[in-house]
Amino acid sequence: MSDFSTVGAATLDARPRVSKQFRLQWEDAQQSWVLLYPEGMVKLNASAGEIMKRCDGAATLQEIVADLERSFGADGLMKDVLGFIEVARKQRWIEV
Repeated sequence: MSDFSTVGAATLDARPRVSKQFRLQWEDAQQSWVLLYPEGMVKLNASAGEIMKRCDGAATLQEIVADLERSFGADGLMKDVLGFIEVARKQRWIEV
């Protein structure tokens, strides 16, 4: 597994995807993105949902950050996105 605590070429080329143990879906009842697994559900906040829905195994981290910055008219999201990706990796929500 990659270590996302530093930003390097290999890190930015990583293509994270939702772990096979989870299913990401929009939940109308919760009005949020959730990760479903056999024993329950993880309700994601809005930022986490936006990042997770882009973790499709095709987009690189660099592309995910660029898409988020473009979609929300923001700059400088790299540190926050990498921080979340590290948490998600440790929780085994994503595979890299």
